[in-house]
Amino acid sequence: MNTKIYVENIAPTTTENELKALFSIYGNVAEVNIVLDRTCQKPWGVGFVTMVTPEGTRAAIHALHGRQIAEHRLTVTEAAPKQERNGLSSQHRKPCQGSTGSTKTLFKGAL
Repeated sequence: MNTKIYVENIAPTTTENELKALFSIYGNVAEVNIVLDRTCQKPWGVGFVTMVTPEGTRAAIHALHGRQIAEHRLTVTEAAPKQERNGLSSQHRKPCQGSTGSTKTLFKGAL
């Protein structure tokens, strides 16, 4: 039975293929999705990895939770069912650069 893992604090330069390769060390990966902002299509820094077996899920969570990847310390947990998630509503999201609303440059350079 497939089990979905929630991954938080993903570096913005990380690709779905890189995330799949990282999790594949611990078991077969069925699917990887990095969440993108609906407006500007930039990564939010969170994603989901679906593992094929519960053993792979447990191994990946145990090995990767708190691990630093590309200067970002990952939070890796079993995903809650969709109705139990407490995501930010669109009114709490910061606007993307170039969209309506004021934006500030907080960081320039490579991570």
